Amino acid sequence: MKKDEKQTLKKSPKVILGLLFVAVFLLGWLLGKQDSVFNNFGFTPRLIGKGSNAQDVDFSSFWKAWDLLEKNFDGQLDYQKMVEGAIRGMTESLGDPYTSFLSKDEAKELENDLSGSISGIGAEVGIKNNKLIIISPLDDSPAKKAGIIAGDEIVYIGDEATTNMSVSEAVSKIRGEAGTIVKLKIKRNNEIKDFEITREQFNVKSVKAEIKNNDIGYINISRFDENTASDLRDVLKGYKEKNIKKIILDLRDNPGGYLDQSIEVTSEFLEKGVVVSEGKDSAFTKKHDFKATGNGLATSDDIKLVILINQGSASASEIVAGALKDHNRAILIGEKSYGKGSVQQLENLPGGAKMRITIAHWYTPKGKNIGKEGIAPDIEVKLTEDDYNNNRDPQLERALQQLK
Repeated sequence: MKKDEKQTLKKSPKVILGLLFVAVFLLGWLLGKQDSVFNNFGFTPRLIGKGSNAQDVDFSSFWKAWDLLEKNFDGQLDYQKMVEGAIRGMTESLGDPYTSFLSKDEAKELENDLSGSISGIGAEVGIKNNKLIIISPLDDSPAKKAGIIAGDEIVYIGDEATTNMSVSEAVSKIRGEAGTIVKLKIKRNNEIKDFEITREQFNVKSVKAEIKNNDIGYINISRFDENTASDLRDVLKGYKEKNIKKIILDLRDNPGGYLDQSIEVTSEFLEKGVVVSEGKDSAFTKKHDFKATGNGLATSDDIKLVILINQGSASASEIVAGALKDHNRAILIGEKSYGKGSVQQLENLPGGAKMRITIAHWYTPKGKNIGKEGIAPDIEVKLTEDDYNNNRDPQLERALQQLK
């Protein structure tokens, strides 16, 4: 998942009223240009401009625009793309950046990201001193096998210079179908090297862990995919065997993921109580509480917990941090979180496309609106660009100090 996609997704299906009927209607009209009744969706549109005198919904401008394109456009019409464009425009008109249309390819990419399955070269990249840098090649990845090392500067991807290229742009260009080749020009010690790397399909774990200072467990969760809670439990089992009683949970730059995984991750540290409440902003009294499962491995008070957050911590990571803060289970260190407190439901459309629809908003156990307030750290520690460029991490150092 791209880091700028701040989201929490619900995996269970839910009936959505009032939006999907338009998408289905457009598809049906293309097949026969006939009026349709959508009683199954809980709403029957009355159409103006297509043989109806009703006054509820006026589609006349849409029909007119479509007919004008059919009659006058000097070029090849791709009707499927026209339909997708209409749906995309419909979602964009709502003014909610998280309600969106995903084409078949975009939907597939999202599914792959959240399953941990990625096709590419297997290297983490970032920007340092305004340069695109290899942060770390993954073990047994195509990048590592080709000889890519941490600190390499990517100066060209194919024939395109990386000057002013964002991380997300670079990632989208480096990724690709397994078996295809990506060409990179790498600068290392002022020498330019050319690499041709064959992309592979591989799984990337969202949980990384190590032991620092011999007695502090450090766990980094990069996203909440379908394996996150299971992988976390494996780490905690190892810590229990080694009698690790101090844990740092690093949620910095974690853009979110699946709701159920955030509940399960929180439950590993919280024995009981509300984790998060889902409610409508217009009617918060109609809410649903998600509670801890009660079978966590690190819920004991003698296990000390510090959580690292920053402006890139969003949605699912804010749910975890907010719950453990409100229940006084953890100390939060770093910077205020992103503040993305809405839940999106993924709905399937014909042909493999999907709609991502905001259906509710999140509130912490103490009733704070995550989207409006974000999650504030208990101890604020900033990480500057100079710190990052020089491999300093004052936030992590403060967490280690807190657990001494």
